[in-house]
Amino acid sequence: MSTLLYAKPPLVSAWCRRRALWCVAVDATDLEYQTRTRSGCIPPELVSRLLERGHVEVVEQQAGRGEWFCALAWARLLGEQGRQADALEVLAPYRATGWWTAVVAVAELLEGWGRVEEAIEITRVRMAAGHPMALEFYTRLLARHGRAEEAFTLLRPYFGERSLTVALVDVATAAGREEEAVALLAPRTEHRCSDFPWCCGGLDRDRVIGLIATIRERQGRIDEAIALLRTGGTTPRSNREQLAALLARQGRLGELRAAAANDESGYVVDRLAWLLEERGDVEGAIAAYRQADGTAAHGANSAFELARLLARHGRGKEAIDVMRVQADGRNGYDWVLHALSELCLEEGRPEDGLAHLEALAAARGGEVEWDLYWIRLPLIAARDGVDEAIAQGRSHPEGATSYAAPHIAELLAGAGRTEEAVAVLEQHAPGNRHELAGYLIDLGRVEDALAVLRPRSPATGA
Repeated sequence: MSTLLYAKPPLVSAWCRRRALWCVAVDATDLEYQTRTRSGCIPPELVSRLLERGHVEVVEQQAGRGEWFCALAWARLLGEQGRQADALEVLAPYRATGWWTAVVAVAELLEGWGRVEEAIEITRVRMAAGHPMALEFYTRLLARHGRAEEAFTLLRPYFGERSLTVALVDVATAAGREEEAVALLAPRTEHRCSDFPWCCGGLDRDRVIGLIATIRERQGRIDEAIALLRTGGTTPRSNREQLAALLARQGRLGELRAAAANDESGYVVDRLAWLLEERGDVEGAIAAYRQADGTAAHGANSAFELARLLARHGRGKEAIDVMRVQADGRNGYDWVLHALSELCLEEGRPEDGLAHLEALAAARGGEVEWDLYWIRLPLIAARDGVDEAIAQGRSHPEGATSYAAPHIAELLAGAGRTEEAVAVLEQHAPGNRHELAGYLIDLGRVEDALAVLRPRSPATGA
Protein backbone atom coordinates (compact mmCIF):
# COMPACT_ATOMS: atom_id res chain seq x y z
CA MET A 1 0.00 0.00 0.00
CA SER A 2 1.37 3.38 -0.96
CA THR A 3 2.10 5.72 1.92
CA LEU A 4 1.80 8.73 -0.37
CA LEU A 5 -1.94 8.82 0.13
CA TYR A 6 -2.08 10.27 3.59
CA ALA A 7 -0.88 13.47 5.18
CA LYS A 8 -0.70 14.83 8.69
CA PRO A 9 -2.53 18.01 9.76
CA PRO A 10 -0.89 21.39 9.12
CA LEU A 11 2.39 21.61 10.98
CA VAL A 12 4.30 24.59 12.30
CA SER A 13 7.91 23.75 13.07
CA ALA A 14 10.06 25.55 15.60
CA TRP A 15 12.10 26.82 12.65
CA CYS A 16 8.98 28.47 11.20
CA ARG A 17 7.90 29.93 14.54
CA ARG A 18 11.28 31.51 15.10
CA ARG A 19 10.91 33.28 11.77
CA ALA A 20 7.22 34.11 12.14
CA LEU A 21 6.47 32.02 9.04
CA TRP A 22 3.54 29.69 8.71
CA CYS A 23 4.64 26.42 7.26
CA VAL A 24 1.65 25.63 5.10
CA ALA A 25 0.11 22.19 5.20
CA VAL A 26 2.09 19.91 2.95
CA ASP A 27 0.43 16.89 1.45
CA ALA A 28 2.40 13.87 0.29
CA THR A 29 0.30 13.35 -2.82
CA ASP A 30 0.69 16.98 -3.89
CA LEU A 31 4.42 16.90 -3.23
CA GLU A 32 4.84 13.74 -5.26
CA TYR A 33 2.94 15.26 -8.17
CA GLN A 34 4.96 18.48 -8.05
CA THR A 35 8.32 16.73 -7.98
CA ARG A 36 7.33 14.37 -10.77
CA THR A 37 5.87 17.02 -13.09
CA ARG A 38 7.81 20.12 -11.93
CA SER A 39 4.50 22.02 -12.03
CA GLY A 40 2.88 24.14 -9.34
CA CYS A 41 6.22 24.65 -7.61
CA ILE A 42 9.62 26.30 -7.85
CA PRO A 43 11.63 23.69 -9.78
CA PRO A 44 15.18 22.82 -8.68
CA GLU A 45 16.91 24.62 -11.55
CA LEU A 46 15.21 27.88 -10.52
CA VAL A 47 16.05 27.31 -6.86
CA SER A 48 19.67 27.05 -7.95
CA ARG A 49 19.24 30.24 -9.96
CA LEU A 50 17.87 32.08 -6.93
CA LEU A 51 20.85 30.99 -4.87
CA GLU A 52 23.32 31.87 -7.62
CA ARG A 53 21.83 35.36 -7.85
CA GLY A 54 22.12 35.85 -4.09
CA HIS A 55 18.43 35.45 -3.16
CA VAL A 56 19.12 33.13 -0.25
CA GLU A 57 16.43 34.73 1.91
CA VAL A 58 13.80 33.98 -0.74
CA VAL A 59 14.75 30.30 -0.74
CA GLU A 60 14.60 30.28 3.07
CA GLN A 61 11.17 31.91 3.06
CA GLN A 62 9.72 29.63 0.40
CA ALA A 63 11.08 26.59 2.23
CA GLY A 64 8.55 27.38 4.95
CA ARG A 65 5.71 27.77 2.48
CA GLY A 66 5.52 24.27 1.09
CA GLU A 67 8.18 24.57 -1.63
CA TRP A 68 10.00 21.25 -1.42
CA PHE A 69 12.95 22.06 -3.65
CA CYS A 70 13.56 25.26 -1.68
CA ALA A 71 13.33 23.33 1.57
CA LEU A 72 15.82 20.74 0.40
CA ALA A 73 18.31 23.34 -0.86
CA TRP A 74 17.97 25.42 2.30
CA ALA A 75 18.42 22.39 4.54
CA ARG A 76 21.59 21.44 2.70
CA LEU A 77 22.96 24.95 3.09
CA LEU A 78 22.20 24.95 6.80
CA GLY A 79 23.93 21.60 7.14
CA GLU A 80 27.01 22.95 5.37
CA GLN A 81 27.03 25.80 7.91
CA GLY A 82 26.96 23.33 10.80
CA ARG A 83 23.34 24.17 11.67
CA GLN A 84 22.13 20.61 11.59
CA ALA A 85 19.23 21.05 13.99
CA ASP A 86 17.85 23.92 11.93
CA ALA A 87 18.27 21.86 8.75
CA LEU A 88 16.20 19.03 10.21
CA GLU A 89 13.53 21.50 11.34
CA VAL A 90 13.21 22.76 7.77
CA LEU A 91 12.44 19.28 6.50
CA ALA A 92 10.33 18.20 9.48
CA PRO A 93 6.91 19.15 8.02
CA TYR A 94 7.68 17.30 4.81
CA ARG A 95 9.00 14.22 6.55
CA ALA A 96 5.97 14.18 8.86
CA THR A 97 3.65 13.50 5.92
CA GLY A 98 5.32 10.14 5.48
CA TRP A 99 6.44 11.13 1.99
CA TRP A 100 9.27 8.79 1.10
CA THR A 101 11.33 11.37 -0.81
CA ALA A 102 11.51 13.55 2.30
CA VAL A 103 12.44 10.60 4.50
CA VAL A 104 15.28 9.72 2.13
CA ALA A 105 16.48 13.34 2.07
CA VAL A 106 16.65 13.47 5.86
CA ALA A 107 18.40 10.10 6.04
CA GLU A 108 20.98 11.17 3.47
CA LEU A 109 21.68 14.38 5.35
CA LEU A 110 22.11 12.48 8.61
CA GLU A 111 24.39 9.95 6.96
CA GLY A 112 26.46 12.73 5.42
CA TRP A 113 26.85 14.32 8.85
CA GLY A 114 28.06 11.06 10.35
CA ARG A 115 24.83 10.50 12.28
CA VAL A 116 24.41 7.06 10.79
CA GLU A 117 22.38 5.42 13.53
CA GLU A 118 19.75 8.12 13.28
CA ALA A 119 19.60 7.69 9.52
CA ILE A 120 19.18 3.95 9.96
CA GLU A 121 16.45 4.38 12.53
CA ILE A 122 14.21 6.74 10.57
CA THR A 123 14.53 4.47 7.55
CA ARG A 124 13.78 1.40 9.66
CA VAL A 125 10.56 3.01 10.88
CA ARG A 126 9.34 3.55 7.33
CA MET A 127 10.36 0.00 6.42
CA ALA A 128 8.39 -1.36 9.37
CA ALA A 129 5.39 0.65 8.16
CA GLY A 130 5.54 -1.27 4.90
CA HIS A 131 6.83 1.31 2.47
CA PRO A 132 7.68 -0.59 -0.73
CA MET A 133 10.96 1.25 -1.35
CA ALA A 134 12.22 1.38 2.21
CA LEU A 135 13.73 -2.10 2.46
CA GLU A 136 16.18 -1.57 -0.40
CA PHE A 137 17.31 1.82 0.90
CA TYR A 138 17.55 0.53 4.47
CA THR A 139 19.61 -2.54 3.60
CA ARG A 140 21.99 -0.62 1.36
CA LEU A 141 22.44 1.89 4.19
CA LEU A 142 23.22 -0.96 6.59
CA ALA A 143 25.73 -2.45 4.17
CA ARG A 144 27.55 0.86 3.74
CA HIS A 145 28.15 0.98 7.47
CA GLY A 146 29.42 -2.44 8.40
CA ARG A 147 26.13 -4.29 8.71
CA ALA A 148 26.11 -6.13 5.39
CA GLU A 149 25.40 -9.50 7.02
CA GLU A 150 22.23 -8.11 8.55
CA ALA A 151 21.29 -6.52 5.22
CA PHE A 152 21.74 -9.79 3.33
CA THR A 153 19.59 -11.66 5.83
CA LEU A 154 16.80 -9.11 5.49
CA LEU A 155 16.90 -9.27 1.70
CA ARG A 156 17.11 -13.06 1.44
CA PRO A 157 13.33 -13.71 1.75
CA TYR A 158 12.66 -11.28 -1.10
CA PHE A 159 14.85 -13.02 -3.64
CA GLY A 160 13.08 -12.88 -6.99
CA GLU A 161 11.93 -9.28 -6.73
CA ARG A 162 14.20 -7.55 -9.19
CA SER A 163 15.38 -4.45 -7.32
CA LEU A 164 15.78 -6.35 -4.06
CA THR A 165 17.65 -9.17 -5.78
CA VAL A 166 20.07 -6.66 -7.28
CA ALA A 167 20.51 -5.17 -3.80
CA LEU A 168 21.15 -8.64 -2.39
CA VAL A 169 23.89 -9.20 -4.97
CA ASP A 170 25.39 -5.79 -4.20
CA VAL A 171 25.70 -6.52 -0.46
CA ALA A 172 26.73 -10.17 -0.85
CA THR A 173 30.47 -9.50 -1.14
CA ALA A 174 30.61 -7.28 1.95
CA ALA A 175 28.54 -9.88 3.82
CA GLY A 176 30.86 -12.73 2.75
CA ARG A 177 27.90 -14.55 1.21
CA GLU A 178 28.72 -14.46 -2.47
CA GLU A 179 28.34 -18.22 -2.95
CA GLU A 180 24.94 -18.21 -1.29
CA ALA A 181 23.85 -15.49 -3.70
CA VAL A 182 25.19 -17.48 -6.65
CA ALA A 183 23.35 -20.59 -5.43
CA LEU A 184 20.11 -18.62 -5.37
CA LEU A 185 20.67 -17.23 -8.85
CA ALA A 186 22.02 -20.32 -10.61
CA PRO A 187 18.72 -22.20 -11.13
CA ARG A 188 17.31 -19.23 -13.00
CA THR A 189 19.99 -19.48 -15.67
CA GLU A 190 18.12 -22.51 -17.02
CA HIS A 191 14.81 -20.68 -17.30
CA ARG A 192 13.57 -19.37 -20.64
CA CYS A 193 10.92 -16.69 -20.40
CA SER A 194 7.73 -17.48 -22.28
CA ASP A 195 6.24 -14.07 -21.64
CA PHE A 196 9.20 -11.71 -21.16
CA PRO A 197 9.50 -9.73 -18.95
CA TRP A 198 6.43 -10.51 -16.90
CA CYS A 199 6.96 -14.18 -16.12
CA CYS A 200 10.25 -13.45 -14.36
CA GLY A 201 9.55 -10.03 -12.94
CA GLY A 202 12.50 -8.70 -14.93
CA LEU A 203 14.91 -11.40 -13.72
CA ASP A 204 15.27 -13.18 -17.03
CA ARG A 205 18.11 -15.54 -17.84
CA ASP A 206 20.48 -12.93 -19.26
CA ARG A 207 19.91 -10.59 -16.34
CA VAL A 208 20.71 -13.39 -13.89
CA ILE A 209 23.86 -14.32 -15.80
CA GLY A 210 24.92 -10.69 -15.57
CA LEU A 211 24.41 -10.67 -11.79
CA ILE A 212 26.46 -13.84 -11.32
CA ALA A 213 29.20 -12.36 -13.51
CA THR A 214 29.20 -9.27 -11.30
CA ILE A 215 29.85 -11.45 -8.26
CA ARG A 216 32.64 -13.36 -10.01
CA GLU A 217 34.34 -10.13 -11.06
CA ARG A 218 34.23 -8.83 -7.51
CA GLN A 219 35.83 -12.08 -6.39
CA GLY A 220 38.62 -11.55 -8.89
CA ARG A 221 37.48 -14.50 -11.00
CA ILE A 222 37.63 -12.49 -14.20
CA ASP A 223 37.85 -15.34 -16.69
CA GLU A 224 34.73 -16.92 -15.22
CA ALA A 225 32.88 -13.61 -15.39
CA ILE A 226 33.83 -13.16 -19.04
CA ALA A 227 32.83 -16.70 -19.92
CA LEU A 228 29.45 -16.25 -18.25
CA LEU A 229 28.70 -13.06 -20.13
CA ARG A 230 29.54 -14.77 -23.40
CA THR A 231 26.97 -17.50 -22.72
CA GLY A 232 24.08 -15.03 -22.61
CA GLY A 233 22.44 -13.65 -25.68
CA THR A 234 18.74 -14.11 -26.24
CA THR A 235 18.91 -10.67 -27.85
CA PRO A 236 21.82 -9.09 -29.76
CA ARG A 237 22.67 -6.68 -26.93
CA SER A 238 22.25 -9.07 -24.00
CA ASN A 239 25.15 -8.61 -21.59
CA ARG A 240 27.33 -7.01 -24.26
CA GLU A 241 27.53 -3.72 -22.45
CA GLN A 242 28.57 -5.41 -19.21
CA LEU A 243 31.12 -7.57 -21.03
CA ALA A 244 32.59 -4.58 -22.87
CA ALA A 245 32.88 -2.57 -19.64
CA LEU A 246 34.56 -5.52 -17.90
CA LEU A 247 37.06 -6.04 -20.71
CA ALA A 248 37.86 -2.32 -20.71
CA ARG A 249 38.34 -2.25 -16.92
CA GLN A 250 40.73 -5.17 -17.21
CA GLY A 251 42.58 -3.63 -20.15
CA ARG A 252 41.97 -6.70 -22.31
CA LEU A 253 42.39 -4.91 -25.58
CA GLY A 254 42.56 -7.91 -27.90
CA GLU A 255 39.32 -9.39 -26.61
CA LEU A 256 37.66 -5.99 -26.77
CA ARG A 257 38.71 -5.63 -30.43
CA ALA A 258 37.27 -9.06 -31.21
CA ALA A 259 33.97 -8.18 -29.54
CA ALA A 260 33.84 -4.84 -31.38
CA ALA A 261 34.19 -6.57 -34.75
CA ASN A 262 30.67 -8.01 -34.39
CA ASP A 263 29.12 -5.26 -32.31
CA GLU A 264 25.61 -4.28 -33.32
CA SER A 265 24.92 -2.09 -30.30
CA GLY A 266 27.76 0.41 -30.69
CA TYR A 267 28.61 0.13 -27.01
CA VAL A 268 31.58 -2.20 -27.47
CA VAL A 269 33.09 0.10 -30.08
CA ASP A 270 32.64 3.01 -27.68
CA ARG A 271 34.45 1.17 -24.88
CA LEU A 272 37.26 0.14 -27.20
CA ALA A 273 37.71 3.72 -28.43
CA TRP A 274 37.61 5.03 -24.86
CA LEU A 275 40.33 2.61 -23.76
CA LEU A 276 42.52 3.44 -26.74
CA GLU A 277 42.13 7.18 -26.22
CA GLU A 278 42.91 6.81 -22.52
CA ARG A 279 46.13 5.03 -23.49
CA GLY A 280 47.06 7.86 -25.84
CA ASP A 281 46.30 5.99 -29.05
CA VAL A 282 43.99 8.58 -30.61
CA GLU A 283 44.48 7.23 -34.14
CA GLY A 284 43.57 3.77 -32.91
CA ALA A 285 40.41 5.13 -31.28
CA ILE A 286 39.41 6.88 -34.52
CA ALA A 287 40.09 3.70 -36.48
CA ALA A 288 37.92 1.70 -34.06
CA TYR A 289 34.93 3.79 -35.09
CA ARG A 290 35.79 3.84 -38.78
CA GLN A 291 36.83 0.24 -39.30
CA ALA A 292 34.57 -1.83 -37.07
CA ASP A 293 32.23 -4.13 -38.92
CA GLY A 294 28.47 -4.10 -38.37
CA THR A 295 25.85 -1.43 -38.38
CA ALA A 296 27.21 0.36 -35.32
CA ALA A 297 30.24 1.57 -37.27
CA HIS A 298 27.91 3.59 -39.47
CA GLY A 299 25.24 4.48 -36.90
CA ALA A 300 24.41 7.97 -35.73
CA ASN A 301 25.42 7.36 -32.10
CA SER A 302 28.85 6.04 -33.00
CA ALA A 303 29.28 8.83 -35.55
CA PHE A 304 28.51 11.36 -32.86
CA GLU A 305 31.08 9.82 -30.52
CA LEU A 306 33.64 9.82 -33.32
CA ALA A 307 32.91 13.48 -34.03
CA ARG A 308 33.38 14.38 -30.37
CA LEU A 309 36.64 12.44 -30.32
CA LEU A 310 37.91 14.31 -33.38
CA ALA A 311 36.85 17.66 -31.95
CA ARG A 312 38.62 16.94 -28.64
CA HIS A 313 41.84 16.51 -30.56
CA GLY A 314 41.65 19.61 -32.70
CA ARG A 315 40.21 18.02 -35.82
CA GLY A 316 37.00 20.02 -35.97
CA LYS A 317 36.62 20.03 -39.75
CA GLU A 318 36.76 16.22 -39.85
CA ALA A 319 34.24 16.09 -37.00
CA ILE A 320 31.83 18.29 -38.93
CA ASP A 321 32.26 16.13 -42.03
CA VAL A 322 31.38 13.01 -40.04
CA MET A 323 28.15 14.52 -38.74
CA ARG A 324 27.28 16.01 -42.14
CA VAL A 325 27.34 12.53 -43.68
CA GLN A 326 24.97 11.32 -40.98
CA ALA A 327 22.67 14.30 -41.43
CA ASP A 328 22.54 13.76 -45.19
CA GLY A 329 21.36 10.22 -44.69
CA ARG A 330 18.59 10.98 -42.21
CA ASN A 331 16.31 13.30 -44.17
CA GLY A 332 16.68 16.12 -41.69
CA TYR A 333 14.31 15.24 -38.88
CA ASP A 334 16.75 13.92 -36.36
CA TRP A 335 18.84 14.93 -33.35
CA VAL A 336 21.79 14.58 -35.73
CA LEU A 337 21.03 18.02 -37.12
CA HIS A 338 21.15 19.50 -33.64
CA ALA A 339 24.47 17.82 -33.01
CA LEU A 340 25.86 19.03 -36.34
CA SER A 341 24.76 22.60 -35.69
CA GLU A 342 26.16 22.67 -32.16
CA LEU A 343 29.44 21.28 -33.42
CA CYS A 344 29.63 23.97 -36.09
CA LEU A 345 29.06 26.62 -33.43
CA GLU A 346 31.71 25.17 -31.13
CA GLU A 347 34.21 25.04 -33.95
CA GLY A 348 33.47 28.62 -35.03
CA ARG A 349 32.11 27.51 -38.40
CA PRO A 350 28.45 28.63 -38.36
CA GLU A 351 28.46 29.01 -42.14
CA ASP A 352 29.00 25.26 -42.54
CA GLY A 353 25.96 24.45 -40.43
CA LEU A 354 23.82 27.03 -42.22
CA ALA A 355 24.86 25.75 -45.63
CA HIS A 356 23.67 22.29 -44.73
CA LEU A 357 20.38 23.49 -43.24
CA GLU A 358 19.68 25.76 -46.18
CA ALA A 359 20.38 22.94 -48.64
CA LEU A 360 17.98 20.74 -46.72
CA ALA A 361 15.32 23.43 -46.77
CA ALA A 362 15.76 23.88 -50.52
CA ALA A 363 15.33 20.14 -51.03
CA ARG A 364 12.03 20.42 -49.16
CA GLY A 365 10.75 23.21 -51.34
CA GLY A 366 11.79 25.96 -48.94
CA GLU A 367 9.23 25.12 -46.26
CA VAL A 368 10.63 23.99 -42.93
CA GLU A 369 8.68 23.47 -39.69
CA TRP A 370 9.80 25.41 -36.62
CA ASP A 371 11.16 22.29 -34.90
CA LEU A 372 13.82 22.15 -37.58
CA TYR A 373 14.00 25.85 -38.47
CA TRP A 374 15.00 27.17 -35.05
CA ILE A 375 18.26 25.20 -35.12
CA ARG A 376 19.64 27.77 -37.56
CA LEU A 377 19.00 30.79 -35.32
CA PRO A 378 22.15 30.51 -33.14
CA LEU A 379 24.15 29.93 -36.31
CA ILE A 380 22.71 33.07 -37.90
CA ALA A 381 23.42 35.00 -34.71
CA ALA A 382 27.04 33.84 -34.77
CA ARG A 383 27.48 34.74 -38.44
CA ASP A 384 25.27 37.80 -38.95
CA GLY A 385 24.35 39.05 -35.47
CA VAL A 386 21.49 38.57 -33.06
CA ASP A 387 19.16 41.10 -34.69
CA GLU A 388 19.32 39.28 -38.00
CA ALA A 389 18.66 35.93 -36.30
CA ILE A 390 15.65 37.35 -34.45
CA ALA A 391 14.29 38.97 -37.61
CA GLN A 392 14.52 35.68 -39.49
CA GLY A 393 12.97 33.81 -36.60
CA ARG A 394 10.03 36.20 -36.44
CA SER A 395 9.53 36.01 -40.19
CA HIS A 396 8.85 32.30 -39.98
CA PRO A 397 5.13 31.37 -40.11
CA GLU A 398 5.42 29.89 -36.61
CA GLY A 399 7.72 32.59 -35.28
CA ALA A 400 5.03 34.19 -33.09
CA THR A 401 3.90 30.97 -31.39
CA SER A 402 4.35 30.02 -27.75
CA TYR A 403 6.82 27.28 -28.68
CA ALA A 404 8.94 29.68 -30.73
CA ALA A 405 9.10 32.30 -27.95
CA PRO A 406 11.77 30.53 -25.81
CA HIS A 407 14.15 30.33 -28.76
CA ILE A 408 13.74 34.04 -29.54
CA ALA A 409 14.08 34.90 -25.85
CA GLU A 410 17.26 32.85 -25.52
CA LEU A 411 18.88 34.82 -28.33
CA LEU A 412 17.93 38.11 -26.68
CA ALA A 413 19.08 37.06 -23.22
CA GLY A 414 22.34 35.73 -24.64
CA ALA A 415 22.96 39.20 -26.05
CA GLY A 416 22.30 40.81 -22.67
CA ARG A 417 18.82 41.97 -23.65
CA THR A 418 16.98 40.20 -20.87
CA GLU A 419 14.17 42.74 -20.59
CA GLU A 420 13.30 42.09 -24.23
CA ALA A 421 13.46 38.35 -23.60
CA VAL A 422 10.94 38.78 -20.77
CA ALA A 423 8.65 40.82 -23.01
CA VAL A 424 8.65 38.04 -25.61
CA LEU A 425 7.84 35.34 -23.07
CA GLU A 426 5.18 37.36 -21.26
CA GLN A 427 3.01 37.09 -24.35
CA HIS A 428 2.91 33.32 -23.77
CA ALA A 429 3.38 33.18 -20.01
CA PRO A 430 1.38 30.09 -19.10
CA GLY A 431 3.20 27.91 -21.58
CA ASN A 432 6.69 29.26 -20.81
CA ARG A 433 6.50 30.00 -17.12
CA HIS A 434 9.80 28.37 -16.16
CA GLU A 435 11.80 30.22 -18.81
CA LEU A 436 10.05 33.50 -17.98
CA ALA A 437 10.60 33.07 -14.25
CA GLY A 438 14.28 32.37 -14.84
CA TYR A 439 14.82 35.62 -16.73
CA LEU A 440 12.80 37.56 -14.15
CA ILE A 441 15.10 36.19 -11.46
CA ASP A 442 18.09 37.32 -13.53
CA LEU A 443 16.60 40.83 -13.52
CA GLY A 444 16.05 40.77 -9.76
CA ARG A 445 12.26 40.71 -10.18
CA VAL A 446 11.87 37.81 -7.79
CA GLU A 447 8.29 38.50 -6.69
CA ASP A 448 7.20 38.62 -10.31
CA ALA A 449 8.98 35.32 -10.92
CA LEU A 450 7.21 33.70 -7.97
CA ALA A 451 3.87 34.98 -9.19
CA VAL A 452 4.48 33.40 -12.59
CA LEU A 453 5.25 30.05 -10.96
CA ARG A 454 2.24 29.93 -8.65
CA PRO A 455 -0.54 27.58 -9.74
CA ARG A 456 -3.39 29.33 -11.47
CA SER A 457 -6.63 29.49 -9.51
CA PRO A 458 -9.39 27.34 -11.06
CA ALA A 459 -11.95 30.00 -10.08
CA THR A 460 -10.22 32.97 -11.64
CA GLY A 461 -7.91 31.35 -14.17
CA ALA A 462 -5.14 33.58 -12.82
